[in-house]
Amino acid sequence: MSSTVSTSRGLLPPARIGTCETPNAGPSGSFSQPELEFNDTDDTELLSVSWNQDYGCFAAGTSRGFRIYNCDPFKETFRRDLKSGGFIIVEMLFRCNILALVGGGANSQYPPNKVMIWDDHQSRCIGEFAFRSEVRAVKLRRDRIVVVLEHKIYVYNFMDLKLLHQIETLANPRGLCCLSHHSNAFVLACPGLQRGQVRIEHFGLNMTKLIQAHDSQIACLTLTMDGLLLATASTKGTLIRLFNTMDGSRLQEVRRGGNRAEIYSIALSPNVQWLAASSDKGTVHIFSLRVRVVGEDSSAQSNAAQGLAMLQQNSSTALDALISPNTGANPGSSLSFMRGVLPKYFSSEWSFAQFHLPEDTQFISAFGSQNTVVIVGMNGSFYRCSFDPVHGGEMLQQEYVRFLKTESRPG
Repeated sequence: MSSTVSTSRGLLPPARIGTCETPNAGPSGSFSQPELEFNDTDDTELLSVSWNQDYGCFAAGTSRGFRIYNCDPFKETFRRDLKSGGFIIVEMLFRCNILALVGGGANSQYPPNKVMIWDDHQSRCIGEFAFRSEVRAVKLRRDRIVVVLEHKIYVYNFMDLKLLHQIETLANPRGLCCLSHHSNAFVLACPGLQRGQVRIEHFGLNMTKLIQAHDSQIACLTLTMDGLLLATASTKGTLIRLFNTMDGSRLQEVRRGGNRAEIYSIALSPNVQWLAASSDKGTVHIFSLRVRVVGEDSSAQSNAAQGLAMLQQNSSTALDALISPNTGANPGSSLSFMRGVLPKYFSSEWSFAQFHLPEDTQFISAFGSQNTVVIVGMNGSFYRCSFDPVHGGEMLQQEYVRFLKTESRPG
């Protein structure tokens, strides 16, 4: 095994930790004294931006540390400016004070092959993972830590950092991997061992599903919170496809454009009515989806999660009870689709709404409340825009913030 793990006393379960709104600013461990003054006149470089699991916050990794921002209302929640370097990966755990950090940048003293589990409430590192190669991504659940290397993925138990699973992948320099986040349903999606293939791990069901999503290599993927739906794009960047992760069937295909593009992010709205995609063409596209979650309130989503949990407890239960092809699905079903059966080949659908941004700058997008989209860019900009759910068209910009004044390179 090409990893080593070290722990420190006081490793707390995520359910017991405090909120990031009231961090402990005291120094500890190998981190130097945080410099908390707000000062963007220096040469701070933006190295990465990433959403938390519910898209309500985002983390910015910089050449001098990291910063956490709340999206609605927009505000900087806190920052850690460090004399000892910066981080190329900053992974949040919802809104709590646990972060996964991987060093990066020109002068960082933190190696790119080591993951530090940082408790900002205690201001110290509570666990470390060291590998023989660079870490490409880290993903967190309340019960799991997932570390992505170029050819392998490690899954650890959060409580004791015990290694639970190892997954081999095709070369994965982008660190592609996504997780479900319902507490009683653990689904992981990552590249398979063949070009264009996505591997789905339903850990509770002890089931692996391989989906041949594209002919070209996978460039971007995302799961719904319950892990039942997968959206993918390839390096060609013209089509985005939606799949049922239980049986691997293709549910819908939408078209970003006719020319090759690099897809930076794909996001699904909580009610699975909309899909947003950003690319290097400088446009965020919104697509209308035919897949529907039964009901849009928390009780419906809870029923869906309970249904999946029952399946995971008894893998012999018929999977058809969870996903139905008819709009008349019973209330216990998680998904219902348009009445009728889709033909084997169906034409791809064009975007419903659009928002234009500077080209060749990496932007990631997510859905906010009430038909809004939030967008964060590697040029240090934050946008909030709204779209008309009936007529679509050009989105309306509601807010713009330059959260980091830097001339960093496009991502």
